[in-house]
Amino acid sequence: MTSRKNILVFLLSGLCLLSATASTPFLKNATPGKAAPKVRKYLYVVTPGVRNYLGYGGHGIQVFDIDNNHRFVKFIKTPAGLNKEGKPSNVKGVDVSLATNCIYISTLEAIQCIDLITEKLLWEKQYEGGVDRISISPDGKTIYAPSLEKEFWNVLDAKNGDIIKKIVTNSGSHNTIYGPDGNFVYLAGLKSPMLNVADTKTHTVAKQVGPFTAAIRPFTINGSQTLVYVNVNGLLGFEVGDLVTGQKLHRVVVEGFDIGEVKRHGCPSHGIGLTPDEKEIWLCDGFNNRVHVFDNTVMPPAQKTSVTTRDMPGWISFSMDGKYAYPSSGDIIDVKTRKIVTTLEDGDHNAVQSEKMVEIHFSGNKPVAAGDQFGIGQLKARPNTNR
Repeated sequence: MTSRKNILVFLLSGLCLLSATASTPFLKNATPGKAAPKVRKYLYVVTPGVRNYLGYGGHGIQVFDIDNNHRFVKFIKTPAGLNKEGKPSNVKGVDVSLATNCIYISTLEAIQCIDLITEKLLWEKQYEGGVDRISISPDGKTIYAPSLEKEFWNVLDAKNGDIIKKIVTNSGSHNTIYGPDGNFVYLAGLKSPMLNVADTKTHTVAKQVGPFTAAIRPFTINGSQTLVYVNVNGLLGFEVGDLVTGQKLHRVVVEGFDIGEVKRHGCPSHGIGLTPDEKEIWLCDGFNNRVHVFDNTVMPPAQKTSVTTRDMPGWISFSMDGKYAYPSSGDIIDVKTRKIVTTLEDGDHNAVQSEKMVEIHFSGNKPVAAGDQFGIGQLKARPNTNR
């Protein structure tokens, strides 16, 4: 009898254990009694990100809490990035590698590599011809670094900044986008109406897209890498190109707004981005202090509405979840409602503006995901192991 009672108690205990286990999520490598760290989303805004203007955020990285109404979190000083006179140099680009746990900042002269965990500068290297807006491969191992409006791009090892290869295009190297699948890099120059496309296996130009009607300024691509949307000199609007056939498809002009003199960049539209779901294109209008929104579910894209910004927008990107638009004016725009929900301010309540910002997610103190600075579409893109 006692034996039967013991068996019954054992069975009931086992059922209770199974029930408790079924109601508790299984966490790989979890410490008993401790929940997994909450993933925190931050916006890293690098300054001076509007020319060399220190009045828009000083010299360093302003960090904002995305889930807490983009409130200021901290300021990371960057002792590097100085010119020959010892003054802060213009920031030209920013990107992140989860392979190295680093944020990379390009300036007129150099690239800085800063550890995201320790927030310490690991290295800074100057390159012949200077540096413009960089882009890092999806696996986080390779950097494509344009010289400063010169003849070539440098292909670099992200771990140490060493040069792997030089790609000569003679196009006035400027903006750079590494494709989401890691197979191609898109190279736009200030002195050419052609978009060069580099094969990452050989680090050589494999094809060209265009010609567009003028030299290419900011641009973005869709996730499947079939379409490119480009700003060009002299146009309040954008043009669309086919990345597969290499042909220019459409020219889209903003209606109802005048073209006037802009503060910076010298072109009416400097800044274009796709919402992550690729349903809309958001376009910067410097003279009118506007961001124009286009319906991208039709081709050519159709003008829908506009949002007024607090200052001239010269760049735009989006939060990884597509909820917010980030023009360089420092306005935080709700994509769905088109309303400005807040504006970026530093710890002393000064306005922060920058054309160089990137979203980074942390679990504990470790970076686990990152966005991009270009407003690249995210449909049909291969899962990104770096960002």
